[in-house]
Amino acid sequence: MTANGKNFASLSPFELKDELIKLASSGKSNRAMLNAGRGNPNFLATTPRRAFFRLGLFAAAESELSYSYMTPGIGGLAGIEGIEGRFERFVTEHKDQEGVRFLGKTLSYVRDQLGLNATAFLHEMVDGILGCNYPVPGRMLRVSEQIVGHYLSREMTQSTVPPSQMDLFAVEGGTAAMAYIFNSLQSNGLLKAGDKVAIGMPVFTPYIEIPQLEQFSLEIVPMNADPKAGWQYPDSELDKLKDPAVKVFFCINPSNPPSVCLDERSHARISALVKNERPDLMIITDDVYGTFADEFKSVFQTCPANTLLVYSYSKYFGATGWRLGAIAMHKENIFDAALARAPEEQRQRLHRRYESVTVDVSALKFIDRMVADSRAVALNHTAGLSLPQQVQMTLFSLFALMDEHDAYKGALKKLIRRRDTALHGALGVTVKEDKHSVNYYTLLDVEDLARELYGDAFAEWAVQQSSTGELLFRVAEETGIVLLPGRGFGASRPSARASLANLNEYEYVAIGQALRKWADELYVAYGKQHPSRKS
Repeated sequence: MTANGKNFASLSPFELKDELIKLASSGKSNRAMLNAGRGNPNFLATTPRRAFFRLGLFAAAESELSYSYMTPGIGGLAGIEGIEGRFERFVTEHKDQEGVRFLGKTLSYVRDQLGLNATAFLHEMVDGILGCNYPVPGRMLRVSEQIVGHYLSREMTQSTVPPSQMDLFAVEGGTAAMAYIFNSLQSNGLLKAGDKVAIGMPVFTPYIEIPQLEQFSLEIVPMNADPKAGWQYPDSELDKLKDPAVKVFFCINPSNPPSVCLDERSHARISALVKNERPDLMIITDDVYGTFADEFKSVFQTCPANTLLVYSYSKYFGATGWRLGAIAMHKENIFDAALARAPEEQRQRLHRRYESVTVDVSALKFIDRMVADSRAVALNHTAGLSLPQQVQMTLFSLFALMDEHDAYKGALKKLIRRRDTALHGALGVTVKEDKHSVNYYTLLDVEDLARELYGDAFAEWAVQQSSTGELLFRVAEETGIVLLPGRGFGASRPSARASLANLNEYEYVAIGQALRKWADELYVAYGKQHPSRKS
């Protein structure tokens, strides 16, 4: 292995990260390795977790009621009759416990604010947390789907797309959602080898790699955000969607790694384009970071009929290990319409594919086809996200819905913004104010930083000295800091991605100081080569 990283050019940034960690962990024994390369947050929501664990104790007691005459340790399926009364007694007896108090409030909120059947909700939660049944329906539990629908409606669409107009599929995180979506688009003939997919750049690296896999063989049309315009897409880039050969527009909103939301101009441009020129355009939007934004607006709100919305609970609730996510579709959508218009030969092929699932394949929605495809169709009867996972997802959703003053959201936004300020302050550069930025990541542009520190001539020279990959290996070896290459995410300029979610504030100060030291040393070298230019 070479320290300049050239042997690892083909690796994904997330695989390259492991090599950088090895290098950063070696060397000076008194140096701490600081990994700012991965977006796993070091914060998490505890109240809905406390509720989950307390609910499990209540559910176990409910189960034991069914077989109370037998040897201790054996339970049965929880009964629904009288369960609400028994639960209220449980809440009263344990009201000194935060998780139980929260559970008691959820029952009231579900009944009085969402207008749902409290008994059905409680029984679904008890049965679900015990994990004693297959998921039914396989797509998502009925009451849970309505609750998560309310959460996504509020957070992703500012309540403009009501949950009654959504279908949801509970999945194993956003990454599983993407795998299911691309697989089903291809299986149903909505995407074919050689089709073009427009991808907003920079982007989460696997989304560049998936279309290029042999099984999909799609042609990528990069849509490059402009760093000089706050990482928004210029009209000229958005207009690439006018090409009828572009079948899918895929974006992360807010973006990764720039962490910037689409502005109103972009939403208006996309909306007008879809309405007037590309009503057939399929859109996939990954909105995992939307809950960190102020008054977030998803493309699903702008173009609901055209959009597959992917949301993950991983980042906002600190739940990467839970693997919780959802795919949302509008009940009236172009995906189902395209299937209905499919040529007879394709419809016959799809009939053969799904005839074991339903007698009326033509009426099978695209979202339900994704459910079947997720289990190779033949195992559709055992499809679905595990029920304990769905319970935790529902409790996370209720926690956010019931937080009327957004105290949790406000605290997290303040936390990551302080870290951003600490990093840039230690570097000695200003933090640009941008109402569209969520600051979950920061993209450290080599040219911009060099220019702000020491001027245009130095910036031009610094960019030419080495590739970003070589720089990251050098930084890891000399400072113990792990950053990821911006080019690996499709960034057009030399840059490094740092997560602002997974380290403490003083550690971001250390990162900033170390990078500033590297820049100062580089400037000394520049001065020796160009003594007449150094001020």
